[in-house]
Amino acid sequence: MTNTTSKLTWCKARIGEDMNWWIQEISDPIHWDIDGLGIIDPRQFQHILDLIESLSDYGLQNELVEEAFYSFAIDTIEKDKSVLLKRINDSILESEEQLFALPNVMDEEKGPYADLINHITKLRVKLLNDLIDFSQSFTIEELEEEIRETQNNDFMEGRASHFFNEMTAILEYVPEGFELDDEDSSGPKSEDEELQKELSDVEADTSETIEADDTMKWEEEEEEEGQDDYKEQTSPPEENN
Repeated sequence: MTNTTSKLTWCKARIGEDMNWWIQEISDPIHWDIDGLGIIDPRQFQHILDLIESLSDYGLQNELVEEAFYSFAIDTIEKDKSVLLKRINDSILESEEQLFALPNVMDEEKGPYADLINHITKLRVKLLNDLIDFSQSFTIEELEEEIRETQNNDFMEGRASHFFNEMTAILEYVPEGFELDDEDSSGPKSEDEELQKELSDVEADTSETIEADDTMKWEEEEEEEGQDDYKEQTSPPEENN
C-alpha cells in the first residue's frame, strides 16, 4: 500500500557538501520541519535495497520498507541548482522510475520509518549472530548504542544526520574486530545513465552553489539578518513553461 497525503505533493532539494540531498522547500510545511531534513536519492535507495536483500532469510517484511517512504520523481532542475521533485504514488519498490525516497518521519518515534529502523536493526543482529561466532550473543542494545554514539558525535561536530547514513550504518554494521567476507560495502551504484546525466550539472557545481553550515540550515544567512517572517508554501514554485 502506497503512502498518501493530499498536502505532500512536491518538494525542492539541493545537494550538500556531504554529497547528500537536503530538503529546501516542501509543499506541507505545517507537518514537516525542513531544517536538517534529508531525502534519499535513487542511487542511494538502490544501495539500501541491495543491503536489505541480505536480510530476506531473517524475516524481512517488505511492507515495512514500502510504508516507510514517500516517493518523488524529478520534475525540473532549477536555475539555482535545486531540484523540484513531484510526488509519485507508485510503489517505491515496484516502480520502474528512478525515485527519490523521503522517509515518513511525521512521527519520529512511532511512525513507519521508525518501525523500519527497529525492524532492520533486529534483523541485522540476527544476521551477525548467525554468521559470526561470538563468545556471547551480540545484542540489539549493543548495536543501537554504537549507532547513537556515532550520531551524537556528528551532532557535536555540527553535522546533520542523513537518513542514508543512518540506514547504511545499521545495514553494514559489523562489531569492531570482526568482518563479514560476503558483503559488498563499496557504496551506492547506479546503472541508470540518463539519471546520472540529468544530475551531473547539479553535482558538478556543488561547491559554488551550496554553503552548508554546522546545522545544515540552508537559510542561515537570512536568519542572521533578522528575517524571521514565515510564509507557508502551499503551492509549488513557479516553473518555466
